[in-house]
Amino acid sequence: MNTSEKHPLPKKDFENLAEIRNLNCVSIFLPMDKKGKEQNMHLAQALLRQCINEVQKTLMEHQMHMNEIEEYLRPVEQLLEKVQLWRNPSDGLAIFLDSEKGMRYYLVPIPFEVKTYVAGHFYLLPLLPLYYNDGLYYLLDLSQDYVKLYEASRYSFKDLHLEDFAPGQLEDAVGSDYEQKNLQFRSGQATYGASFHGQGAGKDDEKDELLRYFRMLDEGVKKIASDSKAPLVLSCIDRLYTLYAEANTHHNLYDKHLSGDPEYKKDDKKHQKSWVLIEEYFRRPQLNKINKFNELFHTQKASYEIDVIVNAALNGKIDALFIEEGADVFGIYDKKKNEVLIDKNREINNVSLTNLAALQTFEQGGEVYFLPSEQMPVKESPMNAVFRF
Repeated sequence: MNTSEKHPLPKKDFENLAEIRNLNCVSIFLPMDKKGKEQNMHLAQALLRQCINEVQKTLMEHQMHMNEIEEYLRPVEQLLEKVQLWRNPSDGLAIFLDSEKGMRYYLVPIPFEVKTYVAGHFYLLPLLPLYYNDGLYYLLDLSQDYVKLYEASRYSFKDLHLEDFAPGQLEDAVGSDYEQKNLQFRSGQATYGASFHGQGAGKDDEKDELLRYFRMLDEGVKKIASDSKAPLVLSCIDRLYTLYAEANTHHNLYDKHLSGDPEYKKDDKKHQKSWVLIEEYFRRPQLNKINKFNELFHTQKASYEIDVIVNAALNGKIDALFIEEGADVFGIYDKKKNEVLIDKNREINNVSLTNLAALQTFEQGGEVYFLPSEQMPVKESPMNAVFRF
C-alpha cells in the first residue's frame, strides 16, 4: 500500500493524458509481482514482453514499418532492464507512449488485467477507479500516554504532528497530579494505568482528568484538521472512544473506531485498517446514485442502452455512469450523424466506446463507478447511466 502524501496519479496528469490526440498512441496495463519468488522468475517482465509483441503486430496493421516500430517502442523495451522498477513494484503498471510526448509510466495500486490498446488516443478506463469512492479523513491515535493525528485518504497517509498543538500525553495535561504506579507494577501487583492526584482518587476524578486532556486534544485537532467536514476516526481502546466523544467538537466524528492500543502499530497497518473501516462511508454516494437510477428507471432520465449513453456522455448529460467491471464495448461514433455503431470485437478502425463514454463523463463532472456484474442496476447491459436533464 502506498502511504506517501502524493496521489499515485494526480488528476492533472490524468487530464493531460486524456487530452492527447496523436497517431498510434500506445496504452499498456499489466499486474506486477510483489512477492520475491515471482519477482525472481521475472513473470511481470514476461507479461510486458508479450504486450510489446502484441503492440508490434497492431502497429504493423497500422502500416508502420518494422524498423519504425522497433525505434518507436524502444523506450518500452528499455523498461525490461530497469531493475529498480521490478524490485519496487506497486500492484499494477500503466505505460503510455506517443510520438510527441514519448513514454510515461505509472506504478498504481490497482492489480490490472493485462491490456494493450493502440488508437489515436490513450485508453484510460482502468485508471478511473483512482478518483472515486475516496476522500479525505483524519485518524487520531489515542491513549493516555500517546497521541498522533494523521490526514489520510485511500492512497495517502500523513502525520500532522498534533504534539505541536496539544499535549502528547495525559501527564502533560494534568501535570504533577498524574503519577504512574511504577512501584505497584514492579512488585507484580495488578494495576490500571495511573493514579490521579496521588491520593487514590476514584473513577469520577479519573474521568475528569481524561476529559480535561481530551478537550485540550480537541482544541489541537481543530487547529490543524483543516477540513471540518472530513470524518475523524479514532484508534483507541473502547472506553476512551466514549470519553473522547464527550469532549469532541469536530463536526464529523465517525461512529466506528479501531479498537485497541494504537501506540506500537506501524503506519502502513494503521492506514490499511483505517481505510477498511472508513471505506463504507465513502461508498455512500455510489449507493445513492444506484438508488437514484432505480427510481428513474422507467423515465427518460436513466438508460441502459449503449448508443443513448454514449451520445449523452459526449453531450455532457451524464450525472452517474455505471460500468460493469471487465466489460468493454467497441464501435464507432459518427460525429456528423450523431450516430453510434456497435461492433462485436475490437477492430483496427473502431474504438472502446466504454472508454469514450467514461472519459467524457469524467471530464464533464459526472461520476463513474465500476461494479461487479451482479451489482449493476440493469445486469443485461455493461453500461447504465443517470442523466442530468
